[in-house]
Amino acid sequence: MSKHFKLKRGLDIRLKGAADATIAKATAPTTVALKPTDFFGLTPKLSVKVDAQVKAGDALFFDKYNPEIFFTSPVSGTVKTINRGERRKILEVVVEADGKNEFASFTKADPAKLSKEEVAGQLLNSGLWPFIKQRPYGTLAKPSDQPKNIFISGFESSPLAPDYEFIFKNDISSIQTGINALAKLTEGKVYFGLPGKVSSSIFSGLKNVETNEFSGPHPAGNVGIQIHKVAPINKGEVVWTLSVQALVYIGRLFENGKVDLTKTIALAGSEVSAPQYYTTIHGAEISSIVKGKTKQEAPERIISGNVLTGTKVEADSYLGFFDQQITIIPEGEHYEFMGWALPGFDKYSASKTFFSSLFPKKEYILDANMNGAERAYVVTGQYEKFLPMDILPVYLLKAILANDIDKMEQLGIYEVIEEDFALCEYACTSKIKVQEILRKGIDTMVVEVG
Repeated sequence: MSKHFKLKRGLDIRLKGAADATIAKATAPTTVALKPTDFFGLTPKLSVKVDAQVKAGDALFFDKYNPEIFFTSPVSGTVKTINRGERRKILEVVVEADGKNEFASFTKADPAKLSKEEVAGQLLNSGLWPFIKQRPYGTLAKPSDQPKNIFISGFESSPLAPDYEFIFKNDISSIQTGINALAKLTEGKVYFGLPGKVSSSIFSGLKNVETNEFSGPHPAGNVGIQIHKVAPINKGEVVWTLSVQALVYIGRLFENGKVDLTKTIALAGSEVSAPQYYTTIHGAEISSIVKGKTKQEAPERIISGNVLTGTKVEADSYLGFFDQQITIIPEGEHYEFMGWALPGFDKYSASKTFFSSLFPKKEYILDANMNGAERAYVVTGQYEKFLPMDILPVYLLKAILANDIDKMEQLGIYEVIEEDFALCEYACTSKIKVQEILRKGIDTMVVEVG
């Protein structure tokens, strides 16, 4: 039975530059790339060499410790280069597209009529398995695990987030097929989170799932918040999560027998001339989407993802594996003399420090300027205002810094990943790198507890 959860804690950051409800086709990228760095804890092993010919769906690399998990090419073409970092760490596998759109062949079948092993095998061989994450830790799901439940969030609530109701309105059939496939992988339930503010969602008619509605400010759309409200994780339990976009990919795989990684993303932000949606390919070069579409009036910051959890990239970099948007905001390379002492009639503050809180604007232009450096940790109780979970965030972070594993367990580290604490970092008076600390604690738990 569907339930409605109304969240009071959180914050909607009203940024200027939301994408208009129009879709254009982005320039076909000359190169695409998969980045092992998009996956925490992954040790990649190459399946190809430079100059190898590949089709869409052919393996590029695999997980050293789970060799059945393949990462496959989004396009057909030639492996152009393998970029490495320190100690020859693989950073990117770049494929030069040939424009032929040749696909590797996979089984075309109704997943409802397949066994669990057949469904899992298809996802592993096609390279779609990496779209499935596990909680705790937010790492790659292990095929050998039996998930308690599977969760999908049907909306995003982060700043300038794409409108799922708009971009997936023609993909309901593939989404349903994807859900049918997931249902084979768990003995529990498949949960689908719906936005409570939408009177009639395109996802309301989905079958084989249990839907729940969530209303309130960000992070209402975070799957971790939804898990916490519906079926919290206990020690020793595993749940799997994935995005609606992943459902579309999975559905296409079983419907067409092809790895079709065409996607629609939002190009948003105050520095975009005409924010809107673009159809592109998974892992596309950023320049193929943003070139010629920014104002270029001041230094810009390009973010693959949203402003809270996304990654700063350059135009010659590539779209992140899990990212559904590109955000462009001012870099903010300036110093404001006595900015802290000014009344701030036009400034935005999460803590309502400025006079602008008395007469708030509908939307703001915010830049990436930190307006100061990291300073001593001040216990103010502000974190709790932005985390709608029964967790004490400051005490959890202190337990991580003290490397106290027992305390980390007791304080709920199994339930959270970086995106759940992103607002805490944004609002932090001391400018503490909250997400970085949390990932350090998660990495410790992976090593010490497993």
